[in-house]
Amino acid sequence: MALTLKHLGYFLALSRERHFGRAADVANVTQPALSMQIRDLEDRLGCALIERGREIRLTPAGRSVAERAARILAEVADIEAMARRKTLGGRINVGFIPTVAPYILPHLLPKLTLELGVHEAQTHALLTKLADGSLDAAVIATPPPPGLHGRPLFEDRFLLAGNRRRMAGLSARIEALRPAHLDPDHLLLLDEGHCLADQALAVCGLGREESRLALGASSLSTLSGLVAQGMGLTFLPEISIAVETAAQPAIRLARFADPQPSRQIMLVGTPLAATEGWFDDLSAALQAAAQTISAMPRVALPDDR
Repeated sequence: MALTLKHLGYFLALSRERHFGRAADVANVTQPALSMQIRDLEDRLGCALIERGREIRLTPAGRSVAERAARILAEVADIEAMARRKTLGGRINVGFIPTVAPYILPHLLPKLTLELGVHEAQTHALLTKLADGSLDAAVIATPPPPGLHGRPLFEDRFLLAGNRRRMAGLSARIEALRPAHLDPDHLLLLDEGHCLADQALAVCGLGREESRLALGASSLSTLSGLVAQGMGLTFLPEISIAVETAAQPAIRLARFADPQPSRQIMLVGTPLAATEGWFDDLSAALQAAAQTISAMPRVALPDDR
């Protein structure tokens, strides 16, 4: 009997999780059922795909099958997504990371001619949904993984934010602000899992394992409230400035000296999606929304401190 997509899906889940229990949860089956499917797949191929033990390891054949299974299942998901869009009258499902969605959507949706379904989640969850066809595209701030097409939208620069007292202390002793001037003990960042936290760590030349930064806020709005009350300093992306300073008037900002740290916002999708007209339309609409945000009035920098 020929291989099935079910075989490939179960094995791909195991190859990613490296644990039968977690892979069974991802595949939404029982652990014995998943184990039986993996055994059946190995029997059909006539070779061992994994080394069983306390840790699951892929054999050379297993690595090759996993790579091919990922490509095959991605193509199948792409075909299903294309059919779904036609069935649903052309609705496009797009994911947004939380540090972009609340700032760009109010400027994007009123002007968009596409019928859009919006999903907000962290990067890893959006990429998973892209892979299984639940999403047609996603707006993220990291390079796309292999197998996905990425289109740059705009550069989003980071500004330093704090209250009047903390920012005045910095300006009194530093003429050209650079990330290296900051004390890591005074920085507040988002929860682990937010790509913005990792990008801020990279800007400061720190890895998560060696940092002493306070990681606890679940949103930029929470983070802005903390720094406005003098709890520390943080990095705010430029796209968020108008909203966050309006909500927290006590915030003061400073730009870094050139080259200013920044992140690249990208629209990502499958290679097939990137050839469809809606991908171009959505890219153009996102860029126009970003330009609208950049033209909005800002607090003066940095002399109002």
